[in-house]
Amino acid sequence: MTLGELPLLLVLAVVAVGLVTAGARHNWRFGSAVVGLGLMLAAALRLALPARQAGLLVVRSRPLDAAVLLVLGFALVTLAESIPTS
Repeated sequence: MTLGELPLLLVLAVVAVGLVTAGARHNWRFGSAVVGLGLMLAAALRLALPARQAGLLVVRSRPLDAAVLLVLGFALVTLAESIPTS
């Protein structure tokens, strides 16, 4: 494993915890929020790390990558928190 793979591995670990929480524990709201926070973590790592260290998080330009990840993460957290429980 190279240093460039560590940020993606960290993000995937957070997303996996969210998916397990949503699926196995039947707590989809909290699990969805954790997945959204994982996407926001990816955005923060993409902004903070140079392209060489960000590794597989680099897709396009730094601002575009971070903006897309932040919008998706924020949307997922907002959606998870806005749907009323039954």
